[in-house]
Amino acid sequence: MKSFFLTRRFFLVVVALLVGLVVAFFLPGWLAPVQLALGLLVVLAGLDTVLLYAPAREGVGSVFGRRVLGDKLANGSDNDIAIYVENHYRFPISTETIDEIPHQFQRRDVLFRAAIKPGETSVIRYQLRPTKRGEYEFGAVNVYVTSPLGLVRRRFRFDESRVVPVYPSFLQMRQYELLAIHNRLTEAGVKRIRRVGHSMEFEQIRPYVPGDDPRAINWKATARRATTPEAADALVVNHYQDERAQQVYCLLDKGRVMRMPFEGLSLLDYAINATLVVSNIALLKHDKAGLLTFSHQPGAIVPADRRSGHLRRLLEVLYRQKTKYLETDYERLYISVRSNIRQRSLLILFTNFETLYGMQRQLPYLRRMAKDHLLLVVFFENTELRTYLDGPADSTQDVYNQTVAEKFTQEKRQIVRELNRYGIHALLTAPQNLTVNTINKYLEFKARGLI
Repeated sequence: MKSFFLTRRFFLVVVALLVGLVVAFFLPGWLAPVQLALGLLVVLAGLDTVLLYAPAREGVGSVFGRRVLGDKLANGSDNDIAIYVENHYRFPISTETIDEIPHQFQRRDVLFRAAIKPGETSVIRYQLRPTKRGEYEFGAVNVYVTSPLGLVRRRFRFDESRVVPVYPSFLQMRQYELLAIHNRLTEAGVKRIRRVGHSMEFEQIRPYVPGDDPRAINWKATARRATTPEAADALVVNHYQDERAQQVYCLLDKGRVMRMPFEGLSLLDYAINATLVVSNIALLKHDKAGLLTFSHQPGAIVPADRRSGHLRRLLEVLYRQKTKYLETDYERLYISVRSNIRQRSLLILFTNFETLYGMQRQLPYLRRMAKDHLLLVVFFENTELRTYLDGPADSTQDVYNQTVAEKFTQEKRQIVRELNRYGIHALLTAPQNLTVNTINKYLEFKARGLI
């Protein structure tokens, strides 16, 4: 009986019959037709019940449903979910499918209606966007079926329970990886960086083609190859490649300043997603990617490497990172960098400075790291201030809000200028543009030969 339900159509007919009985009290001639209609309703409801509960075929259920999703979900990205509902009845059915999604999503729009012909399959597709890493528990798939009569509804409950982990956005990582492989990163907003000079790492000698730099012609190799009249005019040039095996470390601040939310994700989650993408791009560029996390005490350390499986190791470490409620200790960060990173490296520090005074307190440690490494400090714009800066000032309170917002915005820009004054590279970016802007900086450093 737990799977048996009466439909809205059934109750509407019952209400209509009750109205007919009231009318028959005043008009006795209506009583017989109303009684006949009541009997017909009972017969049709019984017939509908038999149709829905009769077995479709031997060994096959009347309706089959299943949910299809990946082994893990990507944090901050739209993950595709599919539900397949098969009709094994001999007649068309109408279905209402309710998916028991994890409570973290707080969604109430996961009811899907479909009409399915006999022997056919309906595919329901929707997307889920998690905003926190961790384990998410999916429940059952409930399919409510009605026949063409539409008086009785039968529920089919398919146990599709499973726990799915939510990892840093590997979907975003794959997107940038495909674009990088096909040299189409500009489609994602990555700028084309003009190379200053050329790298001094020699790769090979190849034939000259129009457009090559004449200064790269190898005259000695050309003369040695000119042994036949056909090869006498065949010039060859030296071909250089980017410096390889350079170390790129992402330093993740897990202090309370990184708990600030933006569009559901914390700043730490934005930094984690960007770290995964930048590390993958560095590996594709034949560099070594490493990771160091910190807060009021040292955190996880993954030495820079580019061996097979290294990206998977980074993903697992990033999955377990959580923000702390205490203030970050930059002195411990400096000691950890000095102890664990001996070779000159590119250090991409993901943090957040809200005030110039807050940055100046940490400036001595940043300057010490910048002496031994190429340091890029990445921090975030407060995009909510745009609400006040771009809005009209219709009252004294609005003028005050805009003045305060402009003060905070100017202070962020002053932080960038102060860091640059001491030879520290700085990147002030909106959270949604973090990944693209960080990749641009990394490619710029590669093109300029700064690493």
